[in-house]
Amino acid sequence: MTAATSPLNERWATHLEGSRNGERVPLDEAAFMTPESGPHLVRYDLDEDKGAALRGVLPGRPWSMWRYRELLPVAAGPRERLDLGEGGTPLVRLGRAAPSGVEVWFKEESGNPTGSFKARGLSVAINRAVELGAPGVELPSAGNAAMASAAYAAAAGLPCTVAIPEDTPATIGERCRLLGAEVISGGRNLAESGAILAERKSGFWNIATLNEPYRLEGKKSMGFELAEQFDGRLPDWIFYPTGGGTGLIAMAKAFDELEALGLLGRRRPRLVSVQMAGCAPIVRAFERGDDKAEPWRDPRTRAWGLRVPSARGDFLILRAVRASGGLAVAVEEEALAGAVERLAREEGQWVGPEGAACFLALEKLVEEKTVAAGERVVLFQTGHPASYL
Repeated sequence: MTAATSPLNERWATHLEGSRNGERVPLDEAAFMTPESGPHLVRYDLDEDKGAALRGVLPGRPWSMWRYRELLPVAAGPRERLDLGEGGTPLVRLGRAAPSGVEVWFKEESGNPTGSFKARGLSVAINRAVELGAPGVELPSAGNAAMASAAYAAAAGLPCTVAIPEDTPATIGERCRLLGAEVISGGRNLAESGAILAERKSGFWNIATLNEPYRLEGKKSMGFELAEQFDGRLPDWIFYPTGGGTGLIAMAKAFDELEALGLLGRRRPRLVSVQMAGCAPIVRAFERGDDKAEPWRDPRTRAWGLRVPSARGDFLILRAVRASGGLAVAVEEEALAGAVERLAREEGQWVGPEGAACFLALEKLVEEKTVAAGERVVLFQTGHPASYL
């Protein structure tokens, strides 16, 4: 393939597709989830020639999310798009705290802008909101997504409103206001905060999890990075803290796209959806064999990112977990503090409750002999623990 015919630095995205009804929507038309469509997914034109071209240029590209720009739906080039340095996060191997014989890594997402993995998705979502002419953006959030949306909206010059549950740590609202966002505090949980926001009828684009197609695409870069960091040999297991569950859906999509490019084989990691016992709708649905998750009544957990009583993409989460041969696991609230302390003292790592929950889920599956010695495991540490102070 010559430089003149190379497809690099172009969008390979072709259209949007409804995940429930297969509805095809033009790529550059604003699309939001409906009960009939389900979340919309971005589809791409991929082949092995494009994969070979991408493989050849990746070593020379900056280590950030945008090294995979052909596999993201943003039209703007490097000089025009919003880029606060998202992606390119490290893998950190556990030593003394790792279960005997198991190779364990944390994918450390707290170094992202605003301190969490949410920066990846909100970067793509707000880039697209700018490109498609959104008057402003809004979303309900338990914390990390609120800060990320406020930051990227500020960089874009877009008005932003965030609705957070009334018991969210005060620092979340303070940081969002500092970034210029309007903050609405109310509701006992994410669902109630979202209902308060919907009553306002502001005309802003609601960029809540999976309501639009683009946050998923940004999260997909976590899967691309794992494949590259492990030189094409994916881990045996991925443990992912699951609120809205976008990351699980996104990584499964990323691996499929890499296979279409000829950059991965058919082998996949077993995906583990990790939730808290006080709010575990996906775990309950998985154990029952259900295709969707009923809303969790009275969700209770101090792990704000996991206090999501219902996930818009519940059927996509369950589909991805089951297709991988994975599991859904709930862990007890009382064990979180001990896991955080242990990882700090034995590994020198300060992890948030979501990362600690993944560690506890791993210990549970090792004790049950589901995860075996000799296997490689990745745990996601999704946000900086300082956000909980």
